[in-house]
Amino acid sequence: MTKSNEPAIDIGLDDAAREKAAGILSVALADTFTAYLKIHNYHWNVTGPQFRQLHTAFEEQYTEMHDSIDEIAERIRALGHKAPGSLTAFSKLTTISEAAENATSDEMVRDVLSTHETLTRVLRKSEGELGELGDTASADMLVGRIAASEKAAWMLRAMLA
Repeated sequence: MTKSNEPAIDIGLDDAAREKAAGILSVALADTFTAYLKIHNYHWNVTGPQFRQLHTAFEEQYTEMHDSIDEIAERIRALGHKAPGSLTAFSKLTTISEAAENATSDEMVRDVLSTHETLTRVLRKSEGELGELGDTASADMLVGRIAASEKAAWMLRAMLA
């Protein structure tokens, strides 16, 4: 989808593959941003006996996700497509639910755990689809995102044990 004054993109993926990859990555971007926002919300609003531990854990998680949001968006741009960047666009694309209002600290942990597990499943499927398209760079990027969400989920499960 290059403009007439931009050079054609010749990276070994045809227009259809790049468009499909950008669509897959747009969902990954929306999911990652929605998870980031949820975790940041819980970081701000957590209370109770585990406040310090959860406040810190949530901050570590949303901080790690922050840089990945930019990485995913820039990959979409490298494929020659516009990255979604509005709450409206993200809400149409995401598979992640918003933060629960008035959640207890235990409910927050369970919700963030479920969010990371959902994110892992969606990203794993997307990674496979990108691999089938031959977009190894995008697939590889999602492998790192999968590992990060799996690690975060493991740590949250340990808190609930």
